[in-house]
Amino acid sequence: MDKLNKNALRAGAVTAGTALMLLMSSPAFALNRDDGDDPGPGLSVIQTLGLYLALPIVLFLVIAGLVIVTDKSRKTQG
Repeated sequence: MDKLNKNALRAGAVTAGTALMLLMSSPAFALNRDDGDDPGPGLSVIQTLGLYLALPIVLFLVIAGLVIVTDKSRKTQG
């Protein structure tokens, strides 16, 4: 076997092993609720978009704004 075939075989084995581990650890078979499980109500579309889209963007802008406002290297250049 040449080096390319060995690398391809190794990459395939790693990929197959990773896929197998992901499939085994997925919650697809967790259909039965456990004792004491209390999931509560789900989120609406607006709540989900706000939590996972708007909130990270706002936090990024706040942090970027604080970095720009407190940047001292610009003041010493002029």
